Amino acid sequence: MVNVMSLRTKLILLALVPLLVVTAIFSVVTLHQGNMLTKRELQTFEQNLRRSKETALKDYVSIMRIAIEFIRENSANEAEARAKVVALMQKASFSDDGYFYAYTKDGLNLVHAAQPELVGQDLYDFQDSSGNYLIRNLLKIAANGGGYYQYLWQQPSTGNEVDKVGYVEQIEDWQWMFGTGLYIDDIAAEMLLIEAGVDANIKQTLLAILIALMASIGVVVTAAILFNVHEHRLADQNLKELSHKTVQHQEEERRRVSRELHDGINQLLVSVKYRLETAMTHIPASDSAARESLMKGGEVLNRAIQEVRRISHDLRPSVLDDLGLLAALNQLLDDFRERSGITMDIDIQPPQSEIAEEVATTLYRIVQEALSNIEKHARASRLTLSLEEDAEGLFLCITDNGVGIVKKDAFTQRGIGLRNMRERVEFLGGEFEVNSRPGSGTRIIASFRQYQA
Repeated sequence: MVNVMSLRTKLILLALVPLLVVTAIFSVVTLHQGNMLTKRELQTFEQNLRRSKETALKDYVSIMRIAIEFIRENSANEAEARAKVVALMQKASFSDDGYFYAYTKDGLNLVHAAQPELVGQDLYDFQDSSGNYLIRNLLKIAANGGGYYQYLWQQPSTGNEVDKVGYVEQIEDWQWMFGTGLYIDDIAAEMLLIEAGVDANIKQTLLAILIALMASIGVVVTAAILFNVHEHRLADQNLKELSHKTVQHQEEERRRVSRELHDGINQLLVSVKYRLETAMTHIPASDSAARESLMKGGEVLNRAIQEVRRISHDLRPSVLDDLGLLAALNQLLDDFRERSGITMDIDIQPPQSEIAEEVATTLYRIVQEALSNIEKHARASRLTLSLEEDAEGLFLCITDNGVGIVKKDAFTQRGIGLRNMRERVEFLGGEFEVNSRPGSGTRIIASFRQYQA
């Protein structure tokens, strides 16, 4: 009997060994796939965060350029204008470590708010700790129309040399290079924290699998399979939640920046405009030169106000928060019709129920991205858009008669992208579908069964 039991035990063990090996392999593969997916999502998160910082840099430089043009048009001579521009750059800041700098074409430093001891020094041959000729490269980028550049520089708040991304442009007739930058060490620190959390979760998962295997051989196969399936779904859900939180963070940041532009800088510009108009009433009609100068200044200021409003609207249209999805879509479509000249067939039926904020934002972003891609790539002459509600849910359909998606992989990397559209819709419980053939146009369909607030 002992020999029989021993043989049975051996048979059971021989049967279990392949299963245990398969279970172990399955666990490793599942965790590896989860790790790879996590790395991709972290990379996307890092790229989006970096892109938002770079966009902010470009906006700061654009605002500074508008201010420079205003100063030049309202200065008695070039010398006075340069002095005022230097003073403005020296005082302008947007964070503890955010400042402006300016150099001549020969590398002579004109402005450096964080390190005033550099003013007047020739830094053309200056090299950072990596051996890069920093100022040379920045001058070359500015001369080629402006752009971004990553380098090492001393952070004022800490005194440490860390990575920094700068954006520079050129004042052509002055032969000045000016710009600003943001230190990106916080991005690396945040990514390290997220990666540490992911590593901890992976270790906990492996430990749980090991304990389950040791606890009972009789249930090891079932327990391991169920556990790994659960972990796979949990990892997939965590990745979706991470992507969704990233999108939420972007929308909140867009809303905040848009509000600050509209309620802060725009109000200041309007106040300056009123002051110019008041000043014009006190100038005698005979002083045509002064009146003309003020009128030109007012025109530049009007352009600045419109530009700030445009930037604020592109970041987050206030009508979406104030009047809702339908008003925002109508405004977006009116702007597109006026800008592109494409014939549009629009059928937007007001929903009977209030749409949840996240669903409304997702629908708006899908339409916004679709219109942008049609305008840039589709070469379409007609566009059909419908938004309707029935007993089954809410449906959005966008169709064009353009060239279709010729290079799908390249197309999906632009802006929100088809993949991100799909993820945003599916995370909210909706369905997303794209139908396209080269030369036959493209149709995008998004539907939500649950969409009420």
